[in-house]
Amino acid sequence: MFTAQMLNIIKSVNSILKSCKIFVGRNPVYIYAPAIIFFPLMPFQLNCGFAGLMTFKIKQKLTELTADIDLGELWEKIRSRGLKNVLDEKITAEGYLNGLETLKSMENTVLELKSESAQEALFFQTKKTKKLLGVIEGMKLFITGEEKQLEANAEKFISADLEIVNSRIILLKDLQWSLEKDILSNFGKIIELSGADETGAVNPASFKKYRKINFLLNSLDRLEVRGRDSAGLQIVFAMEKEETLENIIAALKEEKLYKDYLKRSREGDLVNGSIWIAPKASSATDEAINVTFTYKTFSIVGELGRNVRDLRQAIKKDRILQHFARMETLCETTLSHTRWASVGSITEENCHPINNYRRSQPEMDFPFYPKAKAQINVVLNGDIDNYSALRAQLETERELIAAEITTDTKIIPLQIEKYLVAGNNLAEAFRLAVKDFEGSHAIAMTSDLEPGKVFLALKGSGQSIYIGIGSDQYMFSSELYGLVEVMPNFVKMNGETGNRRESAATGQIFILDQSSPGGLTGIAACYYDGKAISIKKSDIHKAEITTRDIDRGDYSHFFLKEISESAVSIKRTLQGFVFY
Repeated sequence: MFTAQMLNIIKSVNSILKSCKIFVGRNPVYIYAPAIIFFPLMPFQLNCGFAGLMTFKIKQKLTELTADIDLGELWEKIRSRGLKNVLDEKITAEGYLNGLETLKSMENTVLELKSESAQEALFFQTKKTKKLLGVIEGMKLFITGEEKQLEANAEKFISADLEIVNSRIILLKDLQWSLEKDILSNFGKIIELSGADETGAVNPASFKKYRKINFLLNSLDRLEVRGRDSAGLQIVFAMEKEETLENIIAALKEEKLYKDYLKRSREGDLVNGSIWIAPKASSATDEAINVTFTYKTFSIVGELGRNVRDLRQAIKKDRILQHFARMETLCETTLSHTRWASVGSITEENCHPINNYRRSQPEMDFPFYPKAKAQINVVLNGDIDNYSALRAQLETERELIAAEITTDTKIIPLQIEKYLVAGNNLAEAFRLAVKDFEGSHAIAMTSDLEPGKVFLALKGSGQSIYIGIGSDQYMFSSELYGLVEVMPNFVKMNGETGNRRESAATGQIFILDQSSPGGLTGIAACYYDGKAISIKKSDIHKAEITTRDIDRGDYSHFFLKEISESAVSIKRTLQGFVFY
């Protein structure tokens, strides 16, 4: 019966293939159906990717970490209901691994361990880390044993029970992977990024900053399939006291780093190593000194993994960042971008983020933010199709953009600045600016005028933005696989909704606020025409993928991994079938 079905499928596929023309490296636009195109050429689809992470500024009441203890208890229940119990008919397939509810409880516990406070506790309490490592090793051995038993006894299960068992094992493998790769494996990366030799050399303040940077670098590694000729990363944090900055500068002078600090903190377009210090008067709340560190790298011929390696090395060696990282801060935001140049040459200056620096600019006056000296930082996916026209409107008297900056992204912060000068607050200036832009785009923006906020805009169908919602943090990404390491629950923006009668109003704007309690209450949303958007709990979805699904492993390309694993996939597909 099964053999006959397989032969029919093969005949159907063969019939389809005979009717199709086969092409390699051709543009689908110029090919008539039916056809199969391997490695299609899509000259106008140059993809980029971005991601960002922010933790809530509101301090939660400190409690002792118990999630790791809960995890251990759940694991004991799961391992006590293995496949042998099912084969011996002591439990049904539904009771395998103590039931689906137990596995779901473990999944929620693992998610709890991904919060910043839980990871901080695990990082500094080595006893807890060792116990968790023991659970992980036990899970790996258990899973290996279960898979061997299933392979030897698959024909004893009816298809429905086999599906239950397989799905439970996959979920358990995802949980074990998440504990090992998404949590514990990152601790070593954080230590290395900080330039320290061991855990004891990292203090809690620097752990939080390097943790965010590390997650963004991990995300960039995955987003590089969207584009990789250049990449950039930026971390912004707010220091409450001027005395803190004075102490850092004194330490820099003592270690002969002050000249380098002055050179890197000069005003100008963002380059690798740029530092921006915004005084208290620059913020809307007038409560902090805002500090921004930017790192960039580029390569005309991009190689998977090269950008992130370069950025990790630059951050690891940055002794000035190490001094700032050790200090307690009010809030921290990280932003990253990987680029495939569609407009502008492949240079360090064109790497994102891009700021609002103007050549020979006079002091700008922002009525809503008196005496403020603002920096506006932007990343872009997509294109600003009317870039030339908007630039001409701004440059009626003189050129404002340096010759080295040839990316259309530069117009975004300048257009926002234009509306700030007109007297608007940052949110309204952002809305008016993005409403001016033609073409499909996804934009993320931060500014020291309102630190602790991230402004997101999406228009058209060519791009996407996902906003991950965690218990104490937000993470946003242009692709779902850019945020699943930190949080699986997300809201997806829709760039094709809005006022249909006014095409310029189509698009959505989301503003994430660190000063909020989190969840949906910390997200303000509207369409490009200013009409408010109500986000409901039903808008929150759960990702169906994990980092295990998208891990490239030691392979240089995903395609090689897929080829290498095809035999295993076929074997699993046929598991449980009996051939006569």
